[in-house]
Amino acid sequence: MAVGLAALLVVVGYWWWAGRARSVTPVPTDTAAGVDDTGIVAEVVVHVAGKVRRPGVVHLPAGARVIDAVEAAGGVRDGAPVGDLNLARVLTDGEQIVVGRTRRSGSSGGGPTTSTNESSTTIDINAASATELEALPGIGPVLAGRIVQWRTDNGPFTSIEILGEVSGIGDSLLEQLRPLVRV
Repeated sequence: MAVGLAALLVVVGYWWWAGRARSVTPVPTDTAAGVDDTGIVAEVVVHVAGKVRRPGVVHLPAGARVIDAVEAAGGVRDGAPVGDLNLARVLTDGEQIVVGRTRRSGSSGGGPTTSTNESSTTIDINAASATELEALPGIGPVLAGRIVQWRTDNGPFTSIEILGEVSGIGDSLLEQLRPLVRV
């Protein structure tokens, strides 16, 4: 009887595991962590911060979504809002997910965003539209468009320093933007 029960558990476990593995769509890349021999990303590694039970770095299968990262970090703290997060968005390796970040009250959505924990207002360069980026000093429509295009071509910024790779953003402008932006 015990052998039969053990065999049943093995079959059910394999069935669950095999079904879960098929539900993940591999994403081709050559720069992400977790790349296998075929150049397919096997996993993404993201930092989950903010109003979750166990903030930190989590490893998830490629194709995982923001909701999967939040759940891997223990879920949202009781009563905490998820803020402006798109829980259905597919994760990118190396990104940071901050739970509880919302638009500043009174904002029509066209201005900077702020975390409920932050005392100063900063713009998330990975989420801001070109119009929102234009609110930054030294950023006009052309440069805002280049930032959005860089993000489209290369994926999300993983640090503020990478803004320096955008044509037209030199060291001086980067230093001016540093306290006003976040990733």
